Amino acid sequence: MEKEIQVAEASIQEMEPRVQAHKWYPRFHVAPRAYWMNDPNGFSYFNGEYHLFYQHHPFSPEWGPMHWGHTVSRDLVHWEHLPVALAPSTEDDADGCFSGSAIEVNGKLVAMYTGNVWTGPDHDTDLKQVQMIAESSDGIHFTKRKEPVIQEAPQGDIHPYHFRDPKVWEHNGTYYCVLGSRTKDHQGQVLLYKSDDLLNWTFMAVSAKKDENGGFMWECPDFFHLGDHDVLVMSPQGVKPEGEKFHNLHQAVYVLGKLDYETGTFAHGDFQMLDAGFDFYAPQTLEDPEGRRVMIGWMDMWESQMPTQEHGFSGAMTIPRVLLPDGDRLLVQPLPELAELRKEAVQYENEAVSAKRTFDSINGTCLEMKVEVNIQNANAFHIKFRCGNGERTVLSWVKQDGAVTLDRTKSGAGVSGTRTVKVKADNDLLTFHLFLDQSSAEIFINDGEAVMTARIYPGEKSDDIEFEADGEAVIERLEKWELHSAFSPKGGM
Repeated sequence: MEKEIQVAEASIQEMEPRVQAHKWYPRFHVAPRAYWMNDPNGFSYFNGEYHLFYQHHPFSPEWGPMHWGHTVSRDLVHWEHLPVALAPSTEDDADGCFSGSAIEVNGKLVAMYTGNVWTGPDHDTDLKQVQMIAESSDGIHFTKRKEPVIQEAPQGDIHPYHFRDPKVWEHNGTYYCVLGSRTKDHQGQVLLYKSDDLLNWTFMAVSAKKDENGGFMWECPDFFHLGDHDVLVMSPQGVKPEGEKFHNLHQAVYVLGKLDYETGTFAHGDFQMLDAGFDFYAPQTLEDPEGRRVMIGWMDMWESQMPTQEHGFSGAMTIPRVLLPDGDRLLVQPLPELAELRKEAVQYENEAVSAKRTFDSINGTCLEMKVEVNIQNANAFHIKFRCGNGERTVLSWVKQDGAVTLDRTKSGAGVSGTRTVKVKADNDLLTFHLFLDQSSAEIFINDGEAVMTARIYPGEKSDDIEFEADGEAVIERLEKWELHSAFSPKGGM
């Protein structure tokens, strides 16, 4: 694999300077040094550092034979790029090292991933997928096991080819693994395996599925316990819209329930969305040393326009998000330590808004902003950002609907559409916590009640922020910070 990695690195390094100088290249999000990125992989904590791998095509800004790109951090805030970690190099992963996870075992970081081989021209039907292991003593250089540890899908109503994305965890001295799957007539499901040594795996059960509107394939499953619930996260493909939900091509959802570790079956509730915006897929989580459940997702969407491809790169990760139990749902909040990236604050308090209003120094393309607004006497409230030259992205609350809408019909090159999510305005207060980074917006509403993520591609000078209300709203507190870059030279974190 060493030769394959060297070839990949040479390709990336040639394109890297041009890519990272571009106006849409993120400053504080993990993005590829060059070319294509999708799913986060192997998100793990090892030897005092957080490792985030990702699906990567190091030869083109289009999807292609998958490698594992690699970044590392000591605090989930400041990141360093490392060389490609895995490359196709065996007869079992010749056409891609697909998604998977990583776990520390006996002083080694062990990655489990899907090896992919195309057996014919149709990528939906002509494929062979197996589950493979690679090990590393330093978290950087990996050695693959020669033989797959799971050679084929189990018998039963389980599709023999679509069988991927292992997520491994340990419970009471035994290792468990969930795998994304579908039935033979294309209904999404998740499989559960167990092992004593990560090498010899026993199929337990079809652990979870959904009879109504469950989609045709459940990709990238993740499993953990949080609060009073076991939680299954996955990315179902082919779910049909329901009201304001499930309007992206594919979704990222979670279900709460209880796993029976004896039978392998997971009794669970209905899908709940992890992000109500446009661009969020294949999230993966870890438990950090403080016991928090931290999540990162791919900040793009399949078959959407990606204007950065013309400039040699595509894809980014979200900021790290903390999942918190809240009764029969999860709250999703930005990692508090991201405050370390803040420059000097700009603050306003008790400011009335009716007609369009702007504030001195409340603008920018790479920033964090918090808005606490009293909407008692307002019928609607709008925040318009990345404004200029006819461009704008609009975040709107409308009292009649009891909902927030994110509108990117004028957000710049290649994107359009709206997304809406119902929210509560307890005590007539709404809070919006925004992170803007060159070509993205992440908006946390009411301390994590809802999140909306979008890629946007406005002009470099479209950096104004405007506020407007129908009736009168009062911004009780407005805070804004320009943000430092999250990336440092090697050894400089």
